[in-house]
Amino acid sequence: MKKLLITGASGFLGWHLCQIAQRQWDVYGTYCSQAIAMVGVTALKVDISDFVALKHLFERVQPDAVIHLAAQSSPNYCQTHPEASHAINVTASCNIAGLCSDRVIPCVFSSTDLVFDGLNPPYRETDPVNPVNLYGEQKVLAEAGMRSRYPQTAICRMPLMFGAASPTATSFMQPFIQMLRDEQELCLFTDEFRTPASGTTAAQGLLLALEKVQGYMHLGGEERISRYEFGRLLVEVLGLPETGLKAGRQQDVKMAAPRPPDVSLDSSLAFSLGYAPLSLREELEALRGRV
Repeated sequence: MKKLLITGASGFLGWHLCQIAQRQWDVYGTYCSQAIAMVGVTALKVDISDFVALKHLFERVQPDAVIHLAAQSSPNYCQTHPEASHAINVTASCNIAGLCSDRVIPCVFSSTDLVFDGLNPPYRETDPVNPVNLYGEQKVLAEAGMRSRYPQTAICRMPLMFGAASPTATSFMQPFIQMLRDEQELCLFTDEFRTPASGTTAAQGLLLALEKVQGYMHLGGEERISRYEFGRLLVEVLGLPETGLKAGRQQDVKMAAPRPPDVSLDSSLAFSLGYAPLSLREELEALRGRV
């Protein structure tokens, strides 16, 4: 089988992608601080911000394709650690595109819906970007830098993702579930909207992009929903206690990184190519007993 290099394999999306990709690929997955061990995946410890180490990785693996997921994805961390996060989110990404260009191999990059300001949703691939926080700015720089170095790069803008926890990472919903089970107060925003997708569905979208896309593609789910509405659905489908679930407003909470109000994605292009998310209810029903 051909070799697929996946950076950030220890992350939530990376773990789900490795599980699916190994059906068709000989998968090599990188990690940095969080060691991983997956049947069918060759795990490699690499600091992707070290260009020498990155170049050595490509020479060692000789990949036939690359999906680049590794990132510092906490908006608050990026806002307070601009240099450290820039090295991973921007510089390393551009270097990976350059190395893929040297080999003329497919390259897919996971960007974010946070490249938009949230004022004119739903967002298509052709809509102008205007991030409101540093994480979004870094992803915009990475998108442009990678496409400049290697125009054939596929830029996949990812939505909020959820699903079963991996051995090394959780999605945003695991803390929600634990707090509800412990009957602690869980205050979720009624004024922040996204188009969530499961980690499994998002991974399938990335593999689709590897085959069919050069340029931009959005991989959101089909449903626009607030965090509070998602919490209500969690309670209903998973049979969780609802006493602690409270409605709040994003605008009333001060965070290091500003957040856009509605970065819902229009993923019509992906749908036309075969991307087929299940409904949020169906995805959560499939997770019963696993979360």
